[in-house]
Amino acid sequence: MGVKSKAALAIVVLLLFLGSLWLQGGLDYHWDSCIKGYNRVNKLHHLYNSSEATALDDSMLIELCPGQKFQVSLLLSHLQAGPTGPSDVLLEPYLASWDELVKFMEALGSVVGLISKEIETKTTIIRQLASSPEDDREAELNPEILPMKTEAEQKPPTHTPAYRSVRSMIHVELEKDMVDFHQQTDSGCRTLLRLHRALLWLKLFLEKLADTPATGRLRSPSDLCREAYQKSLANHHTWFVRRAAELAFIAMPERTFFFRLVCVEDQVELSIVLTKVVQALEKVYNRTQIALEEHGMLDLP
Repeated sequence: MGVKSKAALAIVVLLLFLGSLWLQGGLDYHWDSCIKGYNRVNKLHHLYNSSEATALDDSMLIELCPGQKFQVSLLLSHLQAGPTGPSDVLLEPYLASWDELVKFMEALGSVVGLISKEIETKTTIIRQLASSPEDDREAELNPEILPMKTEAEQKPPTHTPAYRSVRSMIHVELEKDMVDFHQQTDSGCRTLLRLHRALLWLKLFLEKLADTPATGRLRSPSDLCREAYQKSLANHHTWFVRRAAELAFIAMPERTFFFRLVCVEDQVELSIVLTKVVQALEKVYNRTQIALEEHGMLDLP
């Protein structure tokens, strides 16, 4: 077996390992789709907020990309629908944004795609909490506090307004003593924190990918992703996971791949689209950060 083959095998083994550790129990200590075609069409996806759509650069409409799962127009529409009131974020569009970001990660291949499975686990936890009867939510987190119900006493799952937004979820879980500040639980708040940390990583990466330096060559997505990781998730990972993650970023696709993924033709267009996405993402991130910080939840175990 040659040197390159051995290196490739080592990366595959590391990726499999990272897939189980990256988000296992949280982002603090643990780490396929193909582009089928590139045919541009003049069909702008309808955004949740039409006023936001008019704010797009007139020379660069965000279009649907036929033949692929990830749609940047959908991601933008979900992100723009998230902020509500002066400082809150609606959970439904927030989780829908993650659905699209999962497709984005899967499109990057095995380097990042494995992480998407754990992200889906996190979004599923919050969705299940949002659709479970109130007593059942408490029993899931504290199974000894409630007696077993008979089949006739069990209520069918219904959506509850308590999980309408980030702040309403924080309020109800604190009120019901569902958040443990000393040990791990599958509370919505703790799960949100893990998603929140991952969102910072993706925000920094997309921000760097959108940057177009006035002079010099464009840097590789691999280097940019590594830097974004070092400024975000690396702060919550063990030394071994950090080393393994940085090695895995070597297989990140080249910049032209991202042109096709976002349905643009060059760096100028990519910068316009990603800048708009980053602005919307940053607004969601900042509101979530403030809500978690106000309740001392930035370091939940």
